Amino acid sequence: MTDEPGRTARLMWTHFEPVHAVTYFHPRARAAYEAVGLRGYWRGYFAGRAAPLGATEAAPVISAFFTFAPPMVTRALPAVWRLATPQEALRARLTGAVQALAELTYELPETHLAEAADLLERAAAAAQTAGRLLGAVNAALPIGEYPLARMWQAATTLREHRGDGHVAALVAAGLDPVETLAWRVAVDMSPQNLLGRGWSEEQWRAARERLAQRGWLTPDGTATEHGRAGFQAVEDATDLAAAHPWQALGPDDTDRLRELLEPIARSCHTLIPEGSPIGLPALPG
Repeated sequence: MTDEPGRTARLMWTHFEPVHAVTYFHPRARAAYEAVGLRGYWRGYFAGRAAPLGATEAAPVISAFFTFAPPMVTRALPAVWRLATPQEALRARLTGAVQALAELTYELPETHLAEAADLLERAAAAAQTAGRLLGAVNAALPIGEYPLARMWQAATTLREHRGDGHVAALVAAGLDPVETLAWRVAVDMSPQNLLGRGWSEEQWRAARERLAQRGWLTPDGTATEHGRAGFQAVEDATDLAAAHPWQALGPDDTDRLRELLEPIARSCHTLIPEGSPIGLPALPG
């Protein structure tokens, strides 16, 4: 395991993020949302991810989720709470995630899963959540009893903790939500994977123009070296802000957790579509 905090944080992200991501991509997760009345991908997404906040209106979610156009969020919230309560949405997301993980990890011994859950929980418990809304509300949820439930909840806390830090880094760099998406499309992501977030073509065009004005894109939309350096600084800040859980866990236990998560993450990673908005790189090796 590398001794550099930011590099360790990024390496561990590639191992716990796929565990969390089953809630977006596995059919059992979708079925669990549908069973409580949340039909359609975005109803399940907004209800499940926002449920730790309680029966919230749209404003906190527009802020915390960051890259979704406000009208898209206001169409979903608070309307989804008429279909399922936050408590029902939370049960559905955990049920679907556990069922998905059970299908993906059935060949691994229970002792393997329990040890991974224990270490992942220790890392999540060390996450500093001041100023990190989604990390904080997920960290405050009751701890599950079974290893897969504990593993998924810990991975989710760490994922939202990291995401909160990423949003802070984007804001500090002067990037707004649609500029962030336009940059990713210019660099490494298909526009088809991001156009569903509610922004109009006019807003996309204006964002590209603003990025060109600040020297991040050329007039034809190609990323510049200045822009690549600027966004790399955002990624570096994100990694550094996510480092504390792994420093608290210590290098030996962090390395052991990485070994335990390796087969789980590889199995979960098979669900994540190429070019997914998550932006998750392939696992090393």
